[in-house]
Amino acid sequence: MPRPTLEDLENAARHVYRVMPATPQYAWPLLGARLGCTVWVKHENHTPTGAFKIRGGITFLHWLKSTRPEIQGIVTATRGNHGQSLAMAASALGMQALIVVPIGNSVEKNAAMRGFGGELVEFGRDFDEAREEAARLAAARGLYLVPPYHPELVKGVASYALELFNAAPDLHTVYVPIGCGSGICGVIAARDALRLNTRVVGVVSTQAPAAKLSFEAGALRETATANTFADGLAVRKPVPEAFDIYTAGAQRIVAVSDEQIAEAMRVYYTDTHNLTEGAGAAALAALMQESHAMQGNRVGVILSGGNVDQHVYAQVIG
Repeated sequence: MPRPTLEDLENAARHVYRVMPATPQYAWPLLGARLGCTVWVKHENHTPTGAFKIRGGITFLHWLKSTRPEIQGIVTATRGNHGQSLAMAASALGMQALIVVPIGNSVEKNAAMRGFGGELVEFGRDFDEAREEAARLAAARGLYLVPPYHPELVKGVASYALELFNAAPDLHTVYVPIGCGSGICGVIAARDALRLNTRVVGVVSTQAPAAKLSFEAGALRETATANTFADGLAVRKPVPEAFDIYTAGAQRIVAVSDEQIAEAMRVYYTDTHNLTEGAGAAALAALMQESHAMQGNRVGVILSGGNVDQHVYAQVIG
């Protein structure tokens, strides 16, 4: 599939802005002093659903409604943020949204998905098993299966990267968390459409390193488990279409531990008073790990979401 043009991305952004405003990006001075570089934080914790996924939900369902108007309902699998975005977007269009989450998923993310109008099904031990159940339910109930990655999702997600690059076009490096890959693919799409030289670095959990293993092997690799508290990173199987894009467009992928992520969550609170979920703090954790190599540079980090359960955040801060 051809890569999206700047016009494609700007058209998608216009659909996003009918539902939500642009989010801010700030160069926080205390982060800069701590790490020895200028640190621009893209605040996707400030969207209507508390995470970047809402952008892709808006553009995907606009595309679906335009191309398949007969479809009355969708089904998808999620750990939370993707599901919130689709529940909100589907409700606005009068569509049913059936959302499959793994057993033991975040209580507060589950409540938010229901609050946005989604019907929840709990199934499986992790995201990948929930994804298999979503495919089964799509066939059984005659619903449209929304994948975790799709070109129309990426066009919407890329709007946050356009905002960041328009505010700070001379970034040396941007760190982006990788779950199923729409975030990093959106950043790569925006960078390439704007013809910038910014290096894009993906970030995974040491407990869920499938994307990093695949990137370094040049072929898809799976892991047996993905047991990280950063649920947005907890993916065992890379999405092939996303893998093709970030393999070609990212400079490298780094892995951070749960403790490094927790420390980044504490640093975000101390230096910016922003709440972050695990995946949302992963990019900063990677920059903290590599700060010696970034001295004096202008660096971007994607704070992809702030949807963390109260008891988890209390443990991290405590």
